Amino acid sequence: DPFTLSALFGATNAAKSKAATALRGAAAATAEHPSVRDHVSPLNLLYPGGGLDDPASPRVVAGRGGEPLPVHPEVKSGVLKNGLSYVILPNKSPPGRFEAHLQVFSGSSDELEPQQGIAHLTEHVAYMGSRKRERLFGTGSQTNAYTDFHHTVFYAACPTATPRGNVPMLPMALDALCDVMEARVEPSRLEKERAAVLSEMTMVNTIEYRVECQILSTLHRENRLAKRFPIGKEKLIRSWQTADVKTWHRTHYRPDNVLLYIVGDVDPAEAEKVIEDKFGHITAERQAAEIKLPELKEEASDLADAVVGGTVKAAQSWHYPPVRHDWCIPSDSSEYKSLMLADGEVEYDVHLQKPYKLDEQVQFLGTDEIAPGFTLRPHIYRHELLQAFSLHLFAKRPVDPITDLPSFKRSLARRVALAALQIRLNVGGRSDDPAFTFVEFNQLDSAREGCAVCSLDLTAEPSRWKDAICKSLSEIRKLGTFGVTPGEMERYASALMTDAEQLAAQGDRISHGDQLAYLMETVANGHTFMSPEQSYEMTVKALSTMTVEEVNQAAKELCSHITGIAGDEGGMSDGNIVAVACCPKTKDESGPDFVDEKSLVECIKEACKVEVEPEEDVVVPYSLVPEDELNKAIEQNPPKWLGGSFTDGTPDTSPDKLTRPFTLRRLENGIRVNVAQNPFESQRGHLRLVAPGGRDAEKRMGFKEGSMAVGARAMQEGGAFGPWTREQVELFCVDHLIMVEINCNEESMIMDFTFPTTNVGNVGFGDNMKLGITGTEAVMQIVREVLVGFHWEEDALGRSKQSFRSAHESLQKNLEGKTTEMIMESMTQDDKRFLSIDTDTVNAVTLADAKSSVMSQLLPGELEISTSGDFDVKEVLELVLKYLGSVPADANSEFVVSKDDSAGFGTVPALKVPGEHIDLELSDSDPRAVSYVAGSAPNLWGYLADDTTIAERVAEADKKATDYDKQRRAHPLFANVALALVAEIVNRRLFSTVRERKQLTYDANFSFTGFERLKGGWFLVTVTASKENAQKALDACKETLETLRKSNPISPDNLESAKRVVLNRHEGELRTSSYWAMMMSGLQQESIPLKGPLSVTDFHAVVDAITVRDLQLTLETLGIEDKELYTAIGKTVQPEGLVQDEIVKASPMAGMNRGGALMG
Repeated sequence: DPFTLSALFGATNAAKSKAATALRGAAAATAEHPSVRDHVSPLNLLYPGGGLDDPASPRVVAGRGGEPLPVHPEVKSGVLKNGLSYVILPNKSPPGRFEAHLQVFSGSSDELEPQQGIAHLTEHVAYMGSRKRERLFGTGSQTNAYTDFHHTVFYAACPTATPRGNVPMLPMALDALCDVMEARVEPSRLEKERAAVLSEMTMVNTIEYRVECQILSTLHRENRLAKRFPIGKEKLIRSWQTADVKTWHRTHYRPDNVLLYIVGDVDPAEAEKVIEDKFGHITAERQAAEIKLPELKEEASDLADAVVGGTVKAAQSWHYPPVRHDWCIPSDSSEYKSLMLADGEVEYDVHLQKPYKLDEQVQFLGTDEIAPGFTLRPHIYRHELLQAFSLHLFAKRPVDPITDLPSFKRSLARRVALAALQIRLNVGGRSDDPAFTFVEFNQLDSAREGCAVCSLDLTAEPSRWKDAICKSLSEIRKLGTFGVTPGEMERYASALMTDAEQLAAQGDRISHGDQLAYLMETVANGHTFMSPEQSYEMTVKALSTMTVEEVNQAAKELCSHITGIAGDEGGMSDGNIVAVACCPKTKDESGPDFVDEKSLVECIKEACKVEVEPEEDVVVPYSLVPEDELNKAIEQNPPKWLGGSFTDGTPDTSPDKLTRPFTLRRLENGIRVNVAQNPFESQRGHLRLVAPGGRDAEKRMGFKEGSMAVGARAMQEGGAFGPWTREQVELFCVDHLIMVEINCNEESMIMDFTFPTTNVGNVGFGDNMKLGITGTEAVMQIVREVLVGFHWEEDALGRSKQSFRSAHESLQKNLEGKTTEMIMESMTQDDKRFLSIDTDTVNAVTLADAKSSVMSQLLPGELEISTSGDFDVKEVLELVLKYLGSVPADANSEFVVSKDDSAGFGTVPALKVPGEHIDLELSDSDPRAVSYVAGSAPNLWGYLADDTTIAERVAEADKKATDYDKQRRAHPLFANVALALVAEIVNRRLFSTVRERKQLTYDANFSFTGFERLKGGWFLVTVTASKENAQKALDACKETLETLRKSNPISPDNLESAKRVVLNRHEGELRTSSYWAMMMSGLQQESIPLKGPLSVTDFHAVVDAITVRDLQLTLETLGIEDKELYTAIGKTVQPEGLVQDEIVKASPMAGMNRGGALMG
């Protein structure tokens, strides 16, 4: 039989009915619940009982195309008698913890006309109002929920036992999730969560969300997603009563419509017993008895009939939304025919193609016929808050389930082709005159949309939109026509092999969260869930026989919708393409930045007529530093180790001994070196180079304003050094899977490198493999060349300046950003170190300015390198000694400017008292508001702007402190830990006061500026609210801070809960090499006197020893008295003479890049 997606889940309705009945039990098939229908198991390939002896098993059907992929040997799945499905995956990383996720297969796309937004509101009521969920508080657990088009998910991430009493927590977590299934809809809870949802509606309504709405509404015009955004309709949300919420809940929260995932340090057999004990009593009949609104019950039944009769949810996966799609695949293919669902068989308007009372007043989008049956659907979205032009070009294809070796091989071929194209686009985007500022071409399986979406996303200057479209579409056509080069094939196939090898090496050290995300994704899309080791074995099998022709066939299919526009051989001749362009409003319709539907379509067609030539391979160096050149450098500057030296009281370390948890030394040329082994991220490493200075150096050393920041970005945008071009260096980094990020903040320039620690850039397989150098060695070569051989290029500076200009111009149209900028201007008395860099300042920076300021900071005696990873510390130290120890001590000394070395880092400006209130009005068509409360604070290590410290202030305030307390508070880490705990407690209080009790906002956040070298800093409370509640929310934040000081001070329970959160976060992050590199940065820097080895080794002890009294006294070091506070409220105002666009925006929904969900 031919392989089709419909066959994957049973070729006939009878087979589906039989499977569903067997799966959920006879009771489910005869239930009186209005929405219960026979449907395919949500477990898909984890279908229990679907062994190789069952010819109807999805696993057997899937394997008919070739060798079946192996299923993870430890995954356990099953179904309770009531129909509730579950999946259990034992996982040991981290030990002593687990995650449980309850997935309800109903989201906003399942809502009836009068229910728009009720899925999200019910999520809030069901979980946020759960008493059993509240029992998890203070145990080191994290709980939350989110709603999307296709599902609602509730989760609990918990320790396996309570901190006090060692009581097993899996039963407690499942109690909380079971409570979701039996939620009591109390009027008080409904009102509280209604207020939270309405506030969230205001918070998410940013210009980015509005763009997202336009994209999704256009992309899915033919189905329910265009009219069912998760946030819903405000009018309806305000009107619902308990019966409305309970009706939705009891309709959709039923056993056959949920899937429970448990991943973590659990015993599957024990977990199954707990699942049965907690969920076994729930039945669909019992839920049906509590559906309160009979008219909705009847319509829900009609929708249920339509869902199983004509949607991808029934035909492909129960995880998908109940939709159909206008596919962009050949109409004569068997796949197309199996997925063209006969709408005529179902009278109910399941795809919402008729007009409805609550619909937005919209203009029907037109289509342009490229050829008979082949159409392009264009849409233009203009808004005054948009700064750049962006294009989003889509083709929708069915998800190709990865179930056997041929389908797995096809997926790898697609990844090779996509990687080749993306690098071509990136290189083109960093040319002398780039047409676009961002571009990405990809194809991703999207369970939330029920299809695979092939997308081109690009941004460009408004006046260059045609160039950007032409350049990007030409590159796509080139790939689709000519395929990849042999060099690209080797490069990206090798990268895939390295990825698979690293994942297999990580094994059971993959975190619960990552395992669960992968598990949910694979199950949802009908893929086979493999272990990392199995995936590696299948990758070796697939890549060892993969040919360039197979990759080029994948490239041809990926690009077929673009080559089809051009009429190229092998291109699409039918189907539908969607093009959404977003741009600033302009009154001049004759200018180069004006675009409408007609000109957009014409531009796309013209771009597909541009002649393209095959890509030529670029010679990529095996090594960036020739061996003879390195040997000569070593001879001229013999490298030598010195011991590490610290300012926190730690004795100097030996220059020739390895120590734990890290080895800390200095090179004779002055470079400080910190190295730690981290086995948790297998075969991966992270290196951070820190050059103290940053924007503070501009002021202290007299550099041109903005030159440090613009120069650092120019270095990121460049990349040529030694004899190598930027393109060669970039491809060298691609070959060695190295990611580089260079940033400049107020007090330092930071270069971050992530890299594999194994041999990479390998060519061939098995005995014929030629090994490249290790990623660790490649990074050392790059760092060396940055210090001694970097080429400064005008085109890189131009791209840097354009980036800063765009950022500043966007800031002026961003409510949160502009309001924050204004409050910072007030607090700093317009100190440019702490503000965005304006366009005139950026334009004034020359290449010489950027080069001299940046290179003056890259002096060996000032630098610190911290690296952590899954490597041999001794081998890494040898590489550091060889590549960096041979850098001359006086390297870049020609850029040194005379300065008063005794001055060192300065302080933040002292705040003027009394504080100031700022009101901002920003033009916008939609009402939004944001409030801020800010004041003075210490830096991360307890230094205040007046040069006093938290330790000194606390000692002064607590004259009766015991010797033990004095000793504790004298620890160099005391202030750092105290501030982290204060922040945690304040955030919890803000949540309970501003959201829970006063119901003024969805979210409020407290944070510190986080300076380490500059003395002093600020705290900032951010709260979003409606325009009507903005002042009340601001006052509530001020009240929260005041009550913490006086009427409702920090309690022992507050402290213990905060300690658990801080320690759990620390323990979790210790598993990442980037966190180790961040922690080690500054350990040997004199400019951070309290940061040293003790800040790492004594972390737990210092946290455990903190008292309520410590935190109460620390709180007093903040400027939180009313007269010291700086406050601001930013509100939008409608532009004068506003005329709404002909296409009114849909309600905002969550998710960027079509991948997110509304968090509860």
